[in-house]
Amino acid sequence: MRRPDLSDEPSPADLDPADDAFHPFERIDGDAAAGLLLICDHASNALPARYGTLGLPPAELERHIGYDIGAAGVTRALASALGCPAVLSHFSRLLIDPNRGEDDPTLVMRLSDGAIIPGNRHVDEAETTYRLDRFHRPYHRAVAAEIARMTATGLAPAIFSVHSFTPVWRGSPRPWHIALLWDLDPRFARPLIEGLEAEGDLIVGDNEPYDGALKNDCLYRHGTATGLAHVLIEIRQDLIADLDGQIAWADRLAKLLPGILASAELHERRLFGSRTGPVTPLDIAELTAA
Repeated sequence: MRRPDLSDEPSPADLDPADDAFHPFERIDGDAAAGLLLICDHASNALPARYGTLGLPPAELERHIGYDIGAAGVTRALASALGCPAVLSHFSRLLIDPNRGEDDPTLVMRLSDGAIIPGNRHVDEAETTYRLDRFHRPYHRAVAAEIARMTATGLAPAIFSVHSFTPVWRGSPRPWHIALLWDLDPRFARPLIEGLEAEGDLIVGDNEPYDGALKNDCLYRHGTATGLAHVLIEIRQDLIADLDGQIAWADRLAKLLPGILASAELHERRLFGSRTGPVTPLDIAELTAA
């Protein structure tokens, strides 16, 4: 696979001369009829100028607590390989987590993997609402708008969410190379798990080390509640810490995804429900205005 052109990639310096100029998401244009939308909830560790470093030493923002290491590079390379659209967040998960529902107690973290977040210590309802309005909700509207644009072609997209996980957690090595998280809709996850396992050189996690059923998270909102096929992948961070690794994994996925996406059922809207409890169906048009 050719290396993607990263010359137009936004940087915190480009987007952060002041809070008003800070753009909360990055959109990669692609074929609206591609049938696949890539999203990356934890793509960046950028923070608007008004927040500084949230009181943390800058090195802390380079850790996994600030963003999903390598996930943005995989997303961009995969979008380039498949010619499909992508939406990536452009703010640190420590500011507000776009992969959490608005009522989730971990929406704004005060403590993350042993690090106290001084800038979040006294966040009140007004500040949480500001961060929702300024960062969290625009990101989700961008995802919903892309889904609406793609659905208008007559081919509903499957949603593919790219994350990464630490190779060691609390002293215990994690054996998985890649993990797939899903709830009750098996259409995307099952064939992708089978395809990855068939390669013979991977340990594939099936809803481990994390569970894919999380009420009101990003894929619950845009997939479970709308009936669109979806899956979340987690790649171990030591495997995608540099551009070579990111391209290698994008290449691996790009070879598997077209065959899976050829199945018509991945482009139907079907409600499967959730292991978290009853699901209130959402219309895509509702989400673009939310």
